[in-house]
Amino acid sequence: MSLIDLANPTRFLALTTRVLPWLAAITTVLLAIGLYQAAMAPDDYQQGATVKIMFIHVPNAWLSMFVWGVMSVAALGTLVWRHPLADVAAKAAAPLGAAFTFLALVTGSLWGRPMWGTYWEWDARLTSVLILFLMYLGIMALWRAVEDPSRAARAAAILTLVGAINIPIIKFSVDWWNTLHQGASVIRAGGPSMDRAFLIPLLIMAVAFSLLFLTLHLAAMRNEVLRRRVRTLQMMQASRQAA
Repeated sequence: MSLIDLANPTRFLALTTRVLPWLAAITTVLLAIGLYQAAMAPDDYQQGATVKIMFIHVPNAWLSMFVWGVMSVAALGTLVWRHPLADVAAKAAAPLGAAFTFLALVTGSLWGRPMWGTYWEWDARLTSVLILFLMYLGIMALWRAVEDPSRAARAAAILTLVGAINIPIIKFSVDWWNTLHQGASVIRAGGPSMDRAFLIPLLIMAVAFSLLFLTLHLAAMRNEVLRRRVRTLQMMQASRQAA
């Protein structure tokens, strides 16, 4: 089934009906394996047991940026390619991105307190991630404020593309400015600098959280398509009664 085929909401609903149970099962298994591996990981010689917060914090931090990237592609689909499901994908992704960003901020604060001596510091990385969280909230508020779905989709798409400027700022803030955060430990030119005892559980958790996003995103898209169909039927019924 191609992307063109998925432009048909009926075919998309049929696909999600078949795929979602399998995705949910695989996600549950990987999360269980990842959590077990994280619990069994050794304590760090400097950070002690608090290093295990990393297995929750890092996947959420990655996804906070990745979801905005998904929304940016969907925004192009709305403005350029006019894909019928593009705005559905963007609208469904925003609350998920906000949740991942919120969890990244909370777990980062809990991890930072014993390491840095403070829950919060207004450095470049923390501030830019907080701005990302506020942008997610702004997108969600925009969808609710504009009643016409097509107008809301165009406005949200423009705001999403403008906000995408913040993603490279978050990514490279540790290289451009002096921040509390360390540099990249996994995706780097010389290869991962992390010990395998921490790297393997982290990668499993990253894949598990990514599948969690995919599962929740498809489910939210399906619900949005059904919600719009119900809204269309209600409007048709209201127009018939008025006539």
